[in-house]
Amino acid sequence: MSKPQILPTNQEQEYYTDERCHIIELFNQSDEVASIARARVEPGVTTALHSLDGLECYYILSGQGEVEINGEKMGRVGAGDTVVIPANAPQRITNNGEEDLIFLCFCAPRFIPENYKSLE
Repeated sequence: MSKPQILPTNQEQEYYTDERCHIIELFNQSDEVASIARARVEPGVTTALHSLDGLECYYILSGQGEVEINGEKMGRVGAGDTVVIPANAPQRITNNGEEDLIFLCFCAPRFIPENYKSLE
């Protein structure tokens, strides 16, 4: 388990993924059970349909979008909303606003590429 610490965000560590969004890993350490990343989806973009082996939650920081889980349009989301995505549920989010959609992704177990399944 990690020691107490403050982890500053380094904007230069942002990278673009095949999922069609930009990611900064905020906390993802091999000895932990969960991870946190910041995602940024550009206006007009829908992320790739995918699922994860574990629970994922989005906390919307800014922008607006529409979430699809298990083939069902769940509705619009905006700042302050939390989206709960069960393990193995097909999911994607669309930025239907005019500014970047920015949200935190909490994964349990922690995100590792082996837990990600592309459904496209």
